[in-house]
Amino acid sequence: MTGRDPHPDGAELNFREKMSYSDYLRLDKVLDAQSPLSDAHDEPLFIIQHQTSELWMKLAIHEIRAACRAVRADELQPAFKMLTRVARIFEQLNSAWDVLRTMTPSEYTTFRDALGQSSGFQSWQYRAIEFLAGNRNLVMLKPHEHDAGITEKLQAILDQPSLYQEALMLLGRNGFDIPAEAIGTIGSTREESETVLSAWREVYRDPTKYWALYELAEKLIDFEDYFRRWRFNHVTTVERIIGLKRGTGGTAGVSYLRRMLEVELFPELWKVRTVL
Repeated sequence: MTGRDPHPDGAELNFREKMSYSDYLRLDKVLDAQSPLSDAHDEPLFIIQHQTSELWMKLAIHEIRAACRAVRADELQPAFKMLTRVARIFEQLNSAWDVLRTMTPSEYTTFRDALGQSSGFQSWQYRAIEFLAGNRNLVMLKPHEHDAGITEKLQAILDQPSLYQEALMLLGRNGFDIPAEAIGTIGSTREESETVLSAWREVYRDPTKYWALYELAEKLIDFEDYFRRWRFNHVTTVERIIGLKRGTGGTAGVSYLRRMLEVELFPELWKVRTVL
């Protein structure tokens, strides 16, 4: 026994002139993208956890954009698949907090100063997900004003209807009276609407008649359910590691994150459960 793997029958072994696994995935760039600013043992954990989260968010943005287009085109079956994938992406993002929580407050303090003013609060991809879904607080553009390219990307999202607005326009195309003011102005956070609540109540009272709309509503709830869990896990992880200290980016830390738990992306879909 040589201790080596047996020869893989039929496997390509010569990649001098062929694309390899590492070539396809650009692993040279991915694996060289970690540049700790201290000698602390736990800083690579902190960096990799946030980098992988950003990669998952990139995929979530891709899927939400596609879901918006599919709903707009009345292609609901593909939209359901995309929204299911988004929910599973946030399930993965939730699991990432479990890894980060293995870092203790003592370990975090060994490199926290190296972070300067950088903070997850400044994640433009997280902001893109909120804007795409429907939480369009324009104040949140300010942390990105220093980067014209990122601001342009976020503004392009704001110039299109949100995912929830697409769902409300779909209700209108299916015979529900959804006035323009109930849909809200493109580019800003809409106000809750009794008209929209009544429409969703009718859908939920007769799922068989409105099955596609009913299924879309549940896919949106699945998405926000996992999104809420991600926010909650964020709060508990931060409190476990830094307590009630202010965040590195200047926010109030845990108290700020707790306020964010109260934000609802699809408010009428949560309230319809009470009025049924």
